[in-house]
Amino acid sequence: MSEEKVSYRDAGVDIDAGNDFVEAIKADVKSTFDENVIGGIGSFAGAYALPQGYKEPVLLSATDGVGTKLKLAIESGRLDTVGIDLVAMCVNDLICNFGTPMFFLDYYATGKLSPADAKKVVSGIAEGCRRGQCALIGGETAEMPGMYAPKDFDLAGFSVGIAERSEMDRISRVKPGQILLALPSSGVHSNGYSLVRKLFFDKLGMRLDDEFEGRPLIETLLEPTRIYVPEFKANKERIVALAHITGGGIVENLPRVLPEGVRALVNRSKIRTLPIFDFMARYVDEEEMYRTFNMGVGMIWVVEPSEVDSILAATDAYVIGELATGERGVTLA
Repeated sequence: MSEEKVSYRDAGVDIDAGNDFVEAIKADVKSTFDENVIGGIGSFAGAYALPQGYKEPVLLSATDGVGTKLKLAIESGRLDTVGIDLVAMCVNDLICNFGTPMFFLDYYATGKLSPADAKKVVSGIAEGCRRGQCALIGGETAEMPGMYAPKDFDLAGFSVGIAERSEMDRISRVKPGQILLALPSSGVHSNGYSLVRKLFFDKLGMRLDDEFEGRPLIETLLEPTRIYVPEFKANKERIVALAHITGGGIVENLPRVLPEGVRALVNRSKIRTLPIFDFMARYVDEEEMYRTFNMGVGMIWVVEPSEVDSILAATDAYVIGELATGERGVTLA
């Protein structure tokens, strides 16, 4: 038996690289802090003081990942935007329960830690937090050789928000006669990428750098998920209910804010589909498209008819339908 000593580095884990990474991200992380953040990066847990002014504050939490969109980021070496996606998928869910995002944490697991690559990812997370108006107060980086290939990594995000208890039940406020407003998506967002990859690269044999709509295809596919927190905050008093359009599309996500006896009538011709979806629709059944992708609609707001004009004037929202009496669900006509 050999007497040679074995180190953690020999096992594939570089503690020094991890420490260098933590130092490299401190400025980005700190840029997301607000007056409620207590302490700084480097402790065992993040601390955040509850905002004042709530009568019955309720904490809301959301967690998500980026899915196989990460595969495209890794293959292309474009790592600076998937962090925005990670934050978006969580905070866009929080606001649907009328929660205001407060803070965010991330989990980054990889086969071999590259401080430079990890910094790009966390810089994207910090940018997502700035857009989502929440603080990045902690995270975990795990180097796991043997679990992941050296260049592979996975991301998970966790966000906590705060809401007034009396404002959380939105479904009871939803009624026939109210109007459906669409807020445009920025692209595919973070759902359906297994189908995207199957179509573009397996079936059509396209390459990441092929031109699509005047720029490399990979730029369109990695366009970060839009974050709707600023619009929500600015129009909170005018909104009856919100639906984040993610996996399952409009037909599966919009019913989550509808009570029994109310049906959403969506005018398909009013939906401003994006070129990427128009292209994919040549090869994918329309029903499958609407069950998988957002089709250009990242969020739907339910509003009173009297509020429509003021919201349209203040945002890029547009009318796509209305609510009527009927079986709970969505009619795309």
